[in-house]
Amino acid sequence: MQIFELLKLTEDTYSQGEIGIFMMDRYSIQWIEAWCLENGWTDLFMERRGNYWAFPPGGVMPEPIPMNVLRIIKEENGFTNQEMYWACAAISTTILAVIYTFWFKCPIPLVLSFAFNAVTVAQFEPEDA
Repeated sequence: MQIFELLKLTEDTYSQGEIGIFMMDRYSIQWIEAWCLENGWTDLFMERRGNYWAFPPGGVMPEPIPMNVLRIIKEENGFTNQEMYWACAAISTTILAVIYTFWFKCPIPLVLSFAFNAVTVAQFEPEDA
């Protein structure tokens, strides 16, 4: 079942012109929905990856969720499930690469792990800098 969900996620993000499987969401939609309910914002939607819009209290036009609010939500909740998955994958590949490097007496697994980890860590960088 999880493979089909991953394929659907990849297909949806690929159709939006993104790489999909290598893109990670920094905010969980449930976290933002909870904030919207607490603060009276309605009809939350994601315009594109990382841009969340909703109708403010008494508003007739949607507005983007303020970045300072998104930062506070992120600080309160920590990593998303997707970020945890990629962090665990990076740690696992590093451990396996060290074992295979000693076993095969070849540095290639370590080099490949370094490349994978570089891409993974780059995904953790905030985009709103």
